Amino acid sequence: MAKHPCVYILASGKRGYIYIGVTSDIAARYHQHQKGTFEGFAKRRNCKRLVHIEMFATMDEAITREKQLKNWHRDWKINLVEGDNPEWRDLGLEMGLR
Repeated sequence: MAKHPCVYILASGKRGYIYIGVTSDIAARYHQHQKGTFEGFAKRRNCKRLVHIEMFATMDEAITREKQLKNWHRDWKINLVEGDNPEWRDLGLEMGLR
C-alpha cells in the first residue's frame, strides 16, 4: 500500500473509546496499534479497531482535519463513523493491513 497522508479513527469496540490520529503510512501505524507498540491513549484504552479513514493530498490537510475532529463532540464522531461504517467493522482487516 502506498503512503498517503490520512486521518484515522480507532475504537475499542462499537461506540467504545475513540482515538483520532494522523499518519502518512496507515499500514505501518495500524500494525503499531495492533501490536501495542504505539504508546498513549489508544494503547491504554485498547483502541485497535480501525473504524474510519480519510485520505488527503498533503500532511498539512490531514493535520488540519485531525485537529478539527479532535474538537468535535463525541456524538458527532460517532455519527461520522456510523455514516460509512454502521457496524464499526475493522477496516484494517478489510483493507488487508493485517
